[in-house]
Amino acid sequence: DRVCGGGLVPGSALLVGGDPGIGKSTLLLQVAAALAGETRCAYISGEESCDQIRMRADRLGLKAEPVSLAAATNVSDILSSLDQPDAPGLVIIDSIQTMYLDALDSAPGTVTQVRACASELIRLAKRKGLTMILVGHVTKEGQIAGPRVLEHMVDTVLYFEGERGHQFRILRAVKNRFGPTDEIGVFEMTNTGLHGVANPSALFIADRPDGAHGSAVFAGIEGTRPILVEIQALVAPSNLGTPRRAVVGWDSGRLAMILAVLEARCGLAFGNHDIYLNIAGGLRVNEPAADLAAAAALVSSLKVQPLPAETVIFGEIGLSGEVRAVGQSDARLKEAAKLGFSEALIPVTGGKKSPKGKMAFPLEVRQIGNLHDLLGFFDALPQSDGASNSRSRLEVAR
Repeated sequence: DRVCGGGLVPGSALLVGGDPGIGKSTLLLQVAAALAGETRCAYISGEESCDQIRMRADRLGLKAEPVSLAAATNVSDILSSLDQPDAPGLVIIDSIQTMYLDALDSAPGTVTQVRACASELIRLAKRKGLTMILVGHVTKEGQIAGPRVLEHMVDTVLYFEGERGHQFRILRAVKNRFGPTDEIGVFEMTNTGLHGVANPSALFIADRPDGAHGSAVFAGIEGTRPILVEIQALVAPSNLGTPRRAVVGWDSGRLAMILAVLEARCGLAFGNHDIYLNIAGGLRVNEPAADLAAAAALVSSLKVQPLPAETVIFGEIGLSGEVRAVGQSDARLKEAAKLGFSEALIPVTGGKKSPKGKMAFPLEVRQIGNLHDLLGFFDALPQSDGASNSRSRLEVAR
């Protein structure tokens, strides 16, 4: 409901894409079961038999829900079955790449078949006023397979994301004619299916170890929802001619820029180190506001100096080393205060030393105008074991 802007709109067409095995079919079967008490729901699969779908429904505890099941791939047969006076209010097609029309000679999954099948199904949805959900396969690049026009034909495009090794899944809206885009829903994958996460921030930082260097908590915004995530960095001496740079969940180009600014403006030496950066929990962070938290994690790992566990960080870094203000600071600080954080490193807001956030929330706000202020924050922290060994190296680099 959050991602779609309040719920499903009658007469609309939705396209849901995601990697194989990520949980698209599980999610949509649960959606059909949840709405079966309000309207007739039909789940049409071109990949599984009805018995296989029933087995999955039984595993999810949905066996008693009145959802109509069908295993079919011929769109002409599907249209004739749905074009009835008592047509269902919700139809799920899993997946559009397995459907075909007899009138076309090409194989299922080709550009011509996908476009024609989607057009016929969407036309029926508009005419009958039913909600049509199409499942789409994705390419190796993460884009929905088939013609690009498919995304223009539907009203809403949703991507179901997540790392297979993590239990969290993200449903992200990239197009929505009836609500906001870039909104997300967070789900947890369990033995009984997917369950919505009411407070994703608490889960994303729940397993954060105390006193670990290279760890920083970033206060981000996904859609309209503030979310706290842990950014982890590991800076280790390299024996390779070309040190490694590995990034998971963040833009590798952004990491290269932050490293260049730290070296050029602060004199820190990263050139002979392997660097690994990870967004814990499987979430992907795209906003520039994560720059300052990533820089703090990198400096923390290089100096072997942990950040205080109750500190949250956000801010964009420019090429001159300045830290720029970002939007929705109040929402970020409010979320951090709600989860028990007592300190925030944020950009200078309008040049004032006492931002509104300090008065509104029980947080000690430290304003960071440039990266030298960030290094000064680290210098003021108590020295930890191992930090003294790296201190002389840093001062020589400066």
